[in-house]
Amino acid sequence: MFFMLAAITILAGCTSTKVEDNKNTDELVYATVKDINDMNPHLYPGSMSAQGMVYESLVENTEEGIKPLLAESWEISEDGTEYTFHLRKDVTFHDGEHFNAKAVKQNFEAVQNNKEKHAWIKLSDKIKSIEEVDEYTVKLTLFEVYYPTLVELSMTRPYVFLSPNDFKNGETKDGVNGFHGTGPFKLTEHKVDQYAVFEANEDYWAGVPKIKKITAKVLPAGETTLLAMQKGEVNFAFTDDRGADSINIEGINQLVQAGDYQLTRSKQMNTKMIVANSGKSESPASEKNVREAIWYAIDRETISRDIFEGAETVANSLFSINVNYADVSLKERNYDIARAKEILENAGWTISSQDSVREKGGKKLEMKLYYDSNSPSQKAQAEFIQGSLKEVGINLELNGEESTSIANRRATGDYDLLFNQTWGLAYDPQSTVAAFTSEASYLHATKGIPDAEQFYKKIEETLTTIDEEKRKLLYEDILKTVHDEAIFIPITNGNVTVVAPKNLKGISFKQTQYELPFEKMYFE
Repeated sequence: MFFMLAAITILAGCTSTKVEDNKNTDELVYATVKDINDMNPHLYPGSMSAQGMVYESLVENTEEGIKPLLAESWEISEDGTEYTFHLRKDVTFHDGEHFNAKAVKQNFEAVQNNKEKHAWIKLSDKIKSIEEVDEYTVKLTLFEVYYPTLVELSMTRPYVFLSPNDFKNGETKDGVNGFHGTGPFKLTEHKVDQYAVFEANEDYWAGVPKIKKITAKVLPAGETTLLAMQKGEVNFAFTDDRGADSINIEGINQLVQAGDYQLTRSKQMNTKMIVANSGKSESPASEKNVREAIWYAIDRETISRDIFEGAETVANSLFSINVNYADVSLKERNYDIARAKEILENAGWTISSQDSVREKGGKKLEMKLYYDSNSPSQKAQAEFIQGSLKEVGINLELNGEESTSIANRRATGDYDLLFNQTWGLAYDPQSTVAAFTSEASYLHATKGIPDAEQFYKKIEETLTTIDEEKRKLLYEDILKTVHDEAIFIPITNGNVTVVAPKNLKGISFKQTQYELPFEKMYFE
């Protein structure tokens, strides 16, 4: 899914206006395959890109490290278990409510009162208490040291702030009465599955955005979105918070070559991969030899060149080396059909002259691969990989589903193989590695690892040790384990891609792949 921005707000039933007629506009429209959904920042159905416009966190993750946001400064106790934050005094919520220590405490407690929903973020299990020191000072106390604390506090959700006036009975877990954050844009109108309107926050503490209105318009992926951009009804696109795309590379190139658009890409943000369910004993994916053969059978160079036209680079491991702690020496598994066949033969998966699919013990080497039906690139990759695996005697059934359905399969373990991606620069390696132990994420994928319980204990130790050298060694061991077991089969290193009008300035990227700083954009 891509997000699209246009030069004029397009609401249902309105007449469209071409890009060239709106050079000096201060309004934007983006097209989205899906509705923004529930904007409650303490739950997960909502669009992170939309939530990023409305809500803010105490701190911000930048290339230079963690920087102040709603907290002007902070101190950490010597034992690493207490964080004291000094808040800005010039911040109000969109409804006029003052942002202060009381609001921070209420929001943190609302998240913690529903912490089973936040198991993927280990900080939720580490928080012992949050207390008001004075009107603009709060102290966060942990049960034990947790080194990614500030990183996880900087995420798009759940530790962001909603006006206490929006709470229901002092909570947010059962829904909220409104969506008033402290961010640069306010949600002012929402018609489900049609559009949502965001207007500039005229009281924004960091300065009023130059873009005055942003409308999220629901449009089908593919030709509809491309035509909308060509007509000038939509004129900005960026990769969505699930890494899917509604315009393929060829369409992007057409738009840029026509002369009205610019193309901008972030640095490598994530690794696109196939997740293999090692814990599903009845599936061939539970066998290391099968997973390794699949790895060897995938031609990443061709995927990078022909499907992504070089926009995404070949990935050979779970994380690219620009991720902290990920510059580790790992076994190479380059494209090698002969090696894939040899591994399967040695593992007892044989092929007869009558059938092109391998068998062992009367069981055929067949699996299902799930991909996001809203992503043309995932569909193209799935079809390409299906052909590659057929060459080595593996029958792959392709199933395109909504991303929410695939996420549910990942959580329940109802899959053999599925497309996914790492959390991204601001979150990794800690979030993806922590997710190895989470039932909502990758627990089923990693269950089949030998001595899995010991492996999970090692992850916990990695996240809580204060010894930096020990942490590096633990990460190295963890990354070698999942690599050697071929649980996460890397495809490409992805980025955030932006297609925008040539006269739109201020386009930049955050450390997270889930949102863009719209407040910095302006038309020249």
